[in-house]
Amino acid sequence: MASRNSDRPNVVLVLTDDQGYWAMGCAGNEEVQTPNLDRLAATGMRFESFFCASPVCSPARASILTGRIPSQHGVHDWIRKGNLESDKTPGLGWDDDREIEYLKGMLAYTEVLADHGYVCGFSGKWHLGDSLKPQKGFSYWPVFPYGGGSYYNGYMIRDGKVERDPRYLTDVITEDGLKFLDMQAGNDTPFYLSVHYTAPHSPWHRGEHPADLVDLYADCPFVSCPEVPGGHPWQINSAPRGTGERREELLSGYYAAISGADRGVGEILDKLEAMGVLENTLVVFTSDNGMNMGHHGIWGKGNGTFPQNMYDTSVKVPMLMARPGHVPHAVIGDQLLSHYDILPTLLDYIGLDNPVASALPGRSFAPLLRGEALPPRDHVVVFDEYGPVRMIRTREWKYVHRYPYGPHELYDLVGDPHETRNLSDDPAQAERIVEMKRQLEDWFARYADPTRDGTKEPVTGKGQVDLPGIAGKGRHAFETDWWYIDADGVRRDDKAWFFGEILETSGSDGK
Repeated sequence: MASRNSDRPNVVLVLTDDQGYWAMGCAGNEEVQTPNLDRLAATGMRFESFFCASPVCSPARASILTGRIPSQHGVHDWIRKGNLESDKTPGLGWDDDREIEYLKGMLAYTEVLADHGYVCGFSGKWHLGDSLKPQKGFSYWPVFPYGGGSYYNGYMIRDGKVERDPRYLTDVITEDGLKFLDMQAGNDTPFYLSVHYTAPHSPWHRGEHPADLVDLYADCPFVSCPEVPGGHPWQINSAPRGTGERREELLSGYYAAISGADRGVGEILDKLEAMGVLENTLVVFTSDNGMNMGHHGIWGKGNGTFPQNMYDTSVKVPMLMARPGHVPHAVIGDQLLSHYDILPTLLDYIGLDNPVASALPGRSFAPLLRGEALPPRDHVVVFDEYGPVRMIRTREWKYVHRYPYGPHELYDLVGDPHETRNLSDDPAQAERIVEMKRQLEDWFARYADPTRDGTKEPVTGKGQVDLPGIAGKGRHAFETDWWYIDADGVRRDDKAWFFGEILETSGSDGK
C-alpha cells in the first residue's frame, strides 16, 4: 500500500500554452498585464534562462512529465491524431482518428507521487494521446481533449464522458482546478495539481476572449512585439499573422489570453491561502514552449518556420517557483536549466527517490529552492530538439544542426544576443563548430533511444499522427501539409522552389 506523509509539501504546477518568456510583467514587459505572475515572482524565484525540451507543445509536455527528451519518449511533434476516436466528437475529430497512448510504459513523476500517497489531479489540456483515459497517476481528470480550438463551447471530458461547455475555456480550467483543491480541504494527504491552460494559444481574433480582457490592451502600442518588414523567409502556415489593424487585433487577443490565465493563477493562489496550505505548497509556473509574435519576423514557435527554428524566443520559457517561508523570495536565477530537469527536481525537493535517474538527462536544481548553491559542473549547457533539428547552447554560444543537410546556425550570444548574424560559414568559427557538434552528438548518443530517434523522422511541424519508428510499425507518423508564406504574404506551394530559397538564404545574414 502506498505510504502517506502529510509533512511532504503539496505541489501545484500551472502550465500555459505558447507563452514567450518575454510575456510577463516581472520579466520586464511593461505592456502585458500579469499582476498575479508578478506576485508569484515577488514571493519566489524567477528563472531567466529556462528552456523547453522541444519548441512545440506535445513533445515539451511529454518531457516535463517523464524527464525524457523527445528522442526517448517518441513524441516529436504536436499530436494531431490519437486524442480521441472520431465518433466521440463528431465534426471536430479527424475522420480516421483513434486513441493512442503515446507515453505508455514511460514513468511520469506524477506516478511516483501517487505511489507515495499523493492525490493527483489534472485540469485542462492533456494533448498526449488517449484523452478519455486518466493516465500517469491522476485520479481527477476533467480534460480538454485536443491541442487547441475555440475558447468558447469547447469539448471537455468529465467523468469519462465528452461534453461541451459554452463558457470561456480558461475560466473552466481554473474552476475545475479549484474544485480539486476544495476536495482536498481538511485532508492530511498531500496533493499534486496540474492546471494546464490552452491560453495563450491561438485563436486570438475578436470574440475569442472576454471583452474586459481585450479592453486592457485597447491603447497598447505593442512595442514588445517587433514588426519585421516582409517577415521571416521561412514562415509557414503555423499561426495567424497580420499587419496594421489585423496585427493589433491578434496581439490584443494574445495578451488578453495571458491576462486571463494570470487571473486564474490569482484565484488558485487565493484558494491555497484560504485553505491555509500556501506555505506548504510549492507553486510552479511555466509554459510548454516559447513564442514569437513578430520576433525574428516569425509568428509561431519552433514550427513557425520550416525548417524548424531554435531561436531563444522559441525555446526559452517562463519559469516561476514559490513557496512562502521556504523558497527564497524575489530571487532571479540565471542558471541554464531545462524542462527535462523538472522531474528530478520535484522528486528531490519532496524527498523521494528517482527510480529512473540513470536513464534521464536532467539534474535536480532543488538546492536552489532551498537557498543553496548547485553542485559545480564541468560545462553547463542545454540541449533542444525538434525532429531532425537539434541545438546545443552555452551562455555564450548556440549551435543549431539540421540533419542531414542543414542549413546550420551558429550565434555569438554575447556579441549578438538577438541572434541576427549566423556565423556558421565563418572560417574563424570552424573549430568551435566541430567541438560543439561533437558535444551535441555525444549527448544525444548517450540519451536518445535509437528506435525513437528524431533525426530519423520526417518531422515538419504539422503534427504527429502515430507512434514513430518501430513502435509505429511502418505507418505514416508525421503530416506534411504546410505551405510557405513568402515575403509578400503570398502562399507558395512549390516545395522545390522553397527548398531552393532555404539554401540561398542560409548564409551569414542569419536567415
